[in-house]
Amino acid sequence: MTEEKNKTELEHKDEEQFGEKEQKDLLAKYDPDARTKQYKGVLNWVVFLGLIAFSVFQIYAAITQSIPRQTLLSIHLGFALTLVFLLFPVTKKKIGHNKLTWYDSILALLSIWVGAYYPLNEDRIVNTIGTISPMDFWTGLIAILLVLEATRRAVGLPIMIIAVTFMAYAYFGPQMPGFLRHRGLDMESLVNTMFISSEGIFGTPLYVSATFIFLFLLFGSFLVKTGIGQYFNDLAVAFAGKATGGPAKVAIFSSALQGTISGSSVANVVTSGSFTIPMMKRLGYRKEFAGGVEAAASTGGQLMPPIMGAAAFLMVEFIGGVTYWEIAKAATIPALLYFSGIWIITHFEAKRIGLTGLPDSEIPKKSTVLKKIYLLTPIFAVIFLLLDGNSIIRAALYSILITILVSMIRKDTRINVRKFFDGLADGARTALSVAVATACAGIIVGVVTRTGLGLKLANGLVDLSGGILLLTLFFTMFAAIILGMGSPTTANYVITATIAAPALILLDVPPLAAHLFVFYFGIVADITPPVALAAFAAAGVSGGEPIRTGVNAAKLAIGAFIIPYMFVLSPQLLLIDTNAVEITLSVITALAGMTAIGAAVIGYWYRPVHPIERILALTAGLMLIYPEGISDIVGAGLFVALLILQFVWKRKDKNQLKTAQA
Repeated sequence: MTEEKNKTELEHKDEEQFGEKEQKDLLAKYDPDARTKQYKGVLNWVVFLGLIAFSVFQIYAAITQSIPRQTLLSIHLGFALTLVFLLFPVTKKKIGHNKLTWYDSILALLSIWVGAYYPLNEDRIVNTIGTISPMDFWTGLIAILLVLEATRRAVGLPIMIIAVTFMAYAYFGPQMPGFLRHRGLDMESLVNTMFISSEGIFGTPLYVSATFIFLFLLFGSFLVKTGIGQYFNDLAVAFAGKATGGPAKVAIFSSALQGTISGSSVANVVTSGSFTIPMMKRLGYRKEFAGGVEAAASTGGQLMPPIMGAAAFLMVEFIGGVTYWEIAKAATIPALLYFSGIWIITHFEAKRIGLTGLPDSEIPKKSTVLKKIYLLTPIFAVIFLLLDGNSIIRAALYSILITILVSMIRKDTRINVRKFFDGLADGARTALSVAVATACAGIIVGVVTRTGLGLKLANGLVDLSGGILLLTLFFTMFAAIILGMGSPTTANYVITATIAAPALILLDVPPLAAHLFVFYFGIVADITPPVALAAFAAAGVSGGEPIRTGVNAAKLAIGAFIIPYMFVLSPQLLLIDTNAVEITLSVITALAGMTAIGAAVIGYWYRPVHPIERILALTAGLMLIYPEGISDIVGAGLFVALLILQFVWKRKDKNQLKTAQA
């Protein structure tokens, strides 16, 4: 007994030691965005002031809106490239290194030249559009190489490899087989497309980064300075801690809220998970299950409006003809269904292994927590401002100002002068990986635009599926998961929207549904083995086995593999051409379906679910989710029958237990 007690105390001690240093180490392992050098003295101040200058420039550009588009993008990219080469080491071995190497100095100077080149030569380039001088060519070639290397350092190898592959495709077009063959682009045309035109590096993805995304990342940085991350945890514990399997539900609630300000599944896992995972383990959840809950919930944060990991702003530009608010509204019901699915499965798992909620001693008083509810004002302000018809830029600027003003209410949340400048620097630092990732994604988009590859791939995918929508959805799902592996949210969406979404649009799927479909599967790549970066990060916190953690996360997030099919087949879930009655029926049948599927996955409902029941529950769930009258009726019949059986057999089990005790 004493040995068991000592073991438990040792486990608790190890969990408590997962502090700030451990978080940084884990982030550096799984999130390229966190692998930065740690300078001291003059170099530290140079980088710090450079980050502040980046933020100040972006705020000035947003307020005045007077800087020409190409000039704005060029300076934005110049800032990002320069700071990436100053901050991000060439290899993992150099993480935490406090010296500036000679080659990084050269790359940083070249980045300044690339950023200044277009503003200094704007008149000549505009007047000689369609031609390219030798200096344009060499500067453009250097810019392409800098973007690729900066992306490798700050984002990771996968997206860089995809971009290089696409450029090779553009160059070797005449040698491509079958329907992939095209005229090809020589080096001059390739560089012209990528650097001089607005189709490549300086295309839509980088434009969204330089306008909308940067401001919202800055908004998120100032929110963090108010302590809102800890407040999300306190709020979640206060309202979900007493529920069955409370810590798991705290993780779901907290991560959904964190998703409103986070642009990274991995970062969300490490920050939220360092609090929720030890709590789940203490209650009795297995390591892999605890890690899976946090990974699934944190990944879902990227799907949660209003910000959706900043991808919603890209959708506005890529889809065309829809407003940001329409996208946020459309994504709301699917996101709630996703989190409901995780909630249901964790509830059944807790019931199966007999877990209760947290003890009263670990739950803060609701009245105490609600005293800080004002911290959510900036988030509600964003929603109100966008709903009121304000532009995305204006809504972001006002929300930053509101965050600063709201922080002044209490001393412990106040953003003082130091926190203000730290907020500017942290916002810019977060934006670096997004800027280079969107610039790299622009290369992919440029190749697709110039070669017509998007339409070729779409036609190829439709031909492969024989024009059958369900088969096309299935193939597109796999393509999006593969393309999304190892990519950050913004680049992930750009790649999947450019390559995979056109196939669905060819089959008359509404563009918004098609783009959300590929976005969902690109995002769940973070929890889909074998890559599953979010699950691997969660395993780092929990001490569980990474692949098993990924499998658990994928099971918990099973809704993410089903919900996209639902809203493609039933666009009412996206509030497209529908009414309140249709929406209500769709949501009720979807929730019932998720409940049945959750019972099938875990093997427990009100009592253990036998193998045949699990098969019937899975069938009932899928039929309820499939948006068609007859399937809903059959599914509802099976659902009710199973529910009655559960109650009957549960009462029978109780009677048998009473008889045995007597």
